[in-house]
Amino acid sequence: MKIVLSLGGSVLMSDFPKCNKMRAFAEEVELISNEHDVFVVVGGGKIARDYIQAARASGANNTLCDSIGIEVTRLNAMLFSTYIDSSPKEVPKTFERAVELSKLWNVVVMGGTFPGHTTDATAALLAEYVNADVMLNATSVNGVYSSDPKKDARALRYEKLTPEQLVEIVAKGELKAGSSNVLDLLAAKIIERSKIRTIIFLGEPGNIIKVVKGEFKEIGTLIEP
Repeated sequence: MKIVLSLGGSVLMSDFPKCNKMRAFAEEVELISNEHDVFVVVGGGKIARDYIQAARASGANNTLCDSIGIEVTRLNAMLFSTYIDSSPKEVPKTFERAVELSKLWNVVVMGGTFPGHTTDATAALLAEYVNADVMLNATSVNGVYSSDPKKDARALRYEKLTPEQLVEIVAKGELKAGSSNVLDLLAAKIIERSKIRTIIFLGEPGNIIKVVKGEFKEIGTLIEP
């Protein structure tokens, strides 16, 4: 099976610089790569946000700020790859290069590619490009909710949605993970147009393997036609 895993920076880098969580995720990725081809797209997290905030204070425009954030995601990707023996110590900047590396390595780790694209949009585009069997999106809550479960006690969690339903929810700004919409409309539209089987799940150590095994009923939402 060909898997694309989106690991947001807020999930992966939450205990930086100790990186215990990163090490645990790396061990899981290493294990599943024994049976599957794995691509990982890493986000920037707080480090990227701090850089972007500093750049905005200097008057930098959004495209330049995005470019700075992309560089941070690539640093995070390089760091993550150091914990994975079956990954090259090269962070591809294009999907074409990612595919080339995947012919030689079980795991390919990359960061952002283009200004204006979130980690999830990049992962969705990569999943489309490589014809992935599934896209896994590790986030800060256990699936897709009708509203922010951290703010709304009446928020409903969905066990399964169609891509069309996902787009409708995201377009209304109702998909919440933490304090922001980590799955943006572009990512949802790519999932819709390519019918990419997607699982949005709680990004905690141990859950990647559970999701790959199909044990995600309590920790995630399945998106499929």
